Amino acid sequence: MPTRDDEFDPDDNFAHGATGHDFDEGDAEHEGDLEVLAWQWLLRINPGDEEAATQQFQAYRELLGDDDDDDAEAVRDALERVTDWRASFRIDETERTTLIDAIETLAERFRVDIDWGVEDPTDAVALAGASTGALIEAAYDQLRVAGYTLWTWDTGDDTVAGVLAPRDDDEAMRVLGNALGLDLRPGAG
Repeated sequence: MPTRDDEFDPDDNFAHGATGHDFDEGDAEHEGDLEVLAWQWLLRINPGDEEAATQQFQAYRELLGDDDDDDAEAVRDALERVTDWRASFRIDETERTTLIDAIETLAERFRVDIDWGVEDPTDAVALAGASTGALIEAAYDQLRVAGYTLWTWDTGDDTVAGVLAPRDDDEAMRVLGNALGLDLRPGAG
């Protein structure tokens, strides 16, 4: 069976696919390299759009500069900044209309329309009775049917953050999220 160029292989420590790197099999110097993990993350949250992933990767590199002491927290912050509203979101939990707008913006890339279960999802009054968790769960369920997974993680504050990735990449997303220090959860679960 042919594999994608960015196919997840847990045994190679993501040593393939990072633009600008010449990795040899077994190159211990780069095993688990945060830059390679960042590249793999960008490939998965920009499925089928390597150009967008490359642009975000270049912005990520520029943001971090030549700092060799990059830690997972700096990498996470940089990835969040370069992908915000392009391939990720981070919204205040109380801003339900903004949350809907962010998820719809990301879902439009895959031509997925989401039924939020309210008459007018842009009306804050209509959304007053809907919890953030219920909205994320509604989006998660519909995206799964369309072949995608909505991933969220604990931000440590009063915001909710997430990304969309192909359902086929669920295991890779779990491994990448763990390597980047994100406790990824599918949907609000």
